[in-house]
Amino acid sequence: MDARTDTASPARADAPPPAAKRPGGNRQRLFLILAAVIVVGGLVWLLDWIFVGSHHVTTDDAYVNADVADVTPLVSGPIIAAPATDTLPVKRGDVLVVIDPADFKLALAADEAALGQAVRKVQGYFANYDAQNAMTSAKGADVDHARATLASAQADLAKARTDLERRQALAHDGAVSGDEITVAENRVRETVAAVSGAQAALAESQANRLNAVGQAKAANVLVAGADVDSNPEVAAAQAKVDQAKLDLERTVIRAPIDGVIAKNVVEIGQRVAAGAELMTVVPIQSVYVDANFKEDQLRRMRPGQPVVLTSDLYGGDVKFHGKVVDFAGGTGSAFAVIPAQNATGNWIKIVQRLPVRIALDPEELKRHPLRVGLSMNVDVDINK
Repeated sequence: MDARTDTASPARADAPPPAAKRPGGNRQRLFLILAAVIVVGGLVWLLDWIFVGSHHVTTDDAYVNADVADVTPLVSGPIIAAPATDTLPVKRGDVLVVIDPADFKLALAADEAALGQAVRKVQGYFANYDAQNAMTSAKGADVDHARATLASAQADLAKARTDLERRQALAHDGAVSGDEITVAENRVRETVAAVSGAQAALAESQANRLNAVGQAKAANVLVAGADVDSNPEVAAAQAKVDQAKLDLERTVIRAPIDGVIAKNVVEIGQRVAAGAELMTVVPIQSVYVDANFKEDQLRRMRPGQPVVLTSDLYGGDVKFHGKVVDFAGGTGSAFAVIPAQNATGNWIKIVQRLPVRIALDPEELKRHPLRVGLSMNVDVDINK
């Protein structure tokens, strides 16, 4: 038994030691796994870019905007009521400010009185026109009467001359006395005077008729082509009345659109001048987004493409949907107060941004209202 043990022991002593584990093997395996993950991630990113990312352009340089309505008075006066306050929702036609109407009521009453005077004055024009026409007709009759009188006087003169000639012819035979000749001669002189008077009367009546015709024309100028209501003097007075009524109506300032009141500076008792800005009405139901995209992002962007937007106000869970409306006429730097002067030696190219107008879904705005100036994240699908 001892001999077997002795012979076996050298055999175990000569056997090779077991192989030790190499630390570099695990590290290599980790590097291979990491490389595989990077390759797979790269492929996933590439595929995502090819099929998704290359079809979208995004920006967070976007802000909510709206076509706000500035509320300004069209007449001057002290404010006696101001029911509108900041953040107050209003509907079109709601009363925002009331200006003291007392002075405008007095002005309207004065203009209405002036209109009544103008109407009566023009009615006098029409009455005078009718009278002048009647006068013209009467003067024409006077001319006719004067002509008839002249013709009668001329006939009497011709008869008187004939009678005188007959008596003068009979005077040589003693058939006619000298007294009869004298009477005949006096008769001729009387008829000559009558003819002269009739001629003068005719000339006077003709002159009167011409004067009446001129006055009738003057009266006609005042009434021609119009009745009392459309006469220029009445129309001018009516225009003043209409303006006074309009000024009186403008003492009540109403909301021009639906929206929310902002920038309200109105105080009761304050005297405002026409054109002064009192407040602003922001139409939150029709806001839009101006997204400022880089130049190279606009190559495939077109009006009508769908847009998905999110707001920091509601977070990423609330998504707004809209469409590209159109592009601005220039970049922000082009319309700056001091535009960039690129025609200089010290010029560095800077990628510009162009505002893009995006319309939003009205129903989504009703559920999640936005306010002017809020920032938005914009994603445009340029593959559609």
